[in-house]
Amino acid sequence: MSKKLKIVAVSGGLQRPSRTLALVQEVIDRLGHALPVEAQVIELGEIAADIGPVTRRADLPASAAALVRDIEEADLIIAATPVYRASFTGLFKHLFDFVDHEALIDVPVLLVASGGSPRHALVIEHSLRPLFSFFQSLTLPIGIFATDSEFIDYRVADKALAQRINLAVERAVPWLKRRIAVQAAPSQPQALAA
Repeated sequence: MSKKLKIVAVSGGLQRPSRTLALVQEVIDRLGHALPVEAQVIELGEIAADIGPVTRRADLPASAAALVRDIEEADLIIAATPVYRASFTGLFKHLFDFVDHEALIDVPVLLVASGGSPRHALVIEHSLRPLFSFFQSLTLPIGIFATDSEFIDYRVADKALAQRINLAVERAVPWLKRRIAVQAAPSQPQALAA
């Protein structure tokens, strides 16, 4: 398999250091051990001033518009957010409001969230999965949720969390290998319907 999987990870944290960003980096590292990948991380804290006041895609600064195109052209999206008031952050949603509603059809999305308490774990099912269902994306079967207590110095430190990351990656890899294989196959002209 020579083609690299283009991963675009959106880390919804607004500050650094960030547990959400640490979780994203860990997932990318694990995927990189299983597949050839090329990863790009978009940190919302770094582009907040560029996208926050903008309401139309046409008004985005060129650098932010390029990031939206990168999301639309990804082979895999890692959508990661800290939990804020029981959901993803407003700026996280605002960024995806600029993404064309048909650009992510069938694109695999690995859902990731971090929060202060295990009580927030359902954010993956109640907020993130519906958002990407709207885009008709292929949300991967296992999302990853982490609590603050599973990190030490903004690094994954909990064995159970590491096992959840490994399981999510293990289950994602077959989907991703199929995507790479389909993209690498020579395109066949489709017969016209009679």
